[in-house]
Amino acid sequence: MPAEAPAEVWIELGRVLGPFGIRGWVRVESFTEPPAGILEYRTWHLRRLSERRPVRVEEARPHGRHFAVRVAGCDDRDSAQRMAGEAIEVPRSTLAPLGAREYYRADLIGMTVRRVGGEILGTVAYFVDTPGHAVMVVQGEREHWVPASAQHLRRVDLAERTVWVDWQEPEG
Repeated sequence: MPAEAPAEVWIELGRVLGPFGIRGWVRVESFTEPPAGILEYRTWHLRRLSERRPVRVEEARPHGRHFAVRVAGCDDRDSAQRMAGEAIEVPRSTLAPLGAREYYRADLIGMTVRRVGGEILGTVAYFVDTPGHAVMVVQGEREHWVPASAQHLRRVDLAERTVWVDWQEPEG
């Protein structure tokens, strides 16, 4: 009996915010760094709940902090509206290799976060993009918003599934 192939791992790169104009374009928020990295993938998989379907990116252009994107088969505002809220994913196997001290956010979700002194803050729940930088939302006894910057992130131990931070809660 042949062994089962491992299940594909999906990485969320962004989401469809809603229609852009009346000709089927959609407004897209990117979670990649830099944000235009999402456009390096010509095929996206749009996911709503557990349903996933491929779409081909035909055209894209920056629009403020987001992108206006035309995908194949989406020719009117109603079609674009139906995509609103869908996650944009790609198979992990298609991602570019990482450099030293680079990590995909998806790999950090669920990891334990410790201060350099050893205190456990909790686990990485998700990330929030702010105008200045990304923030790791860490949930433990209370919620902490830790800047995901080189200044505060000291080390990631993939084997121990631990993120070490040099960060103190702001006063106030």
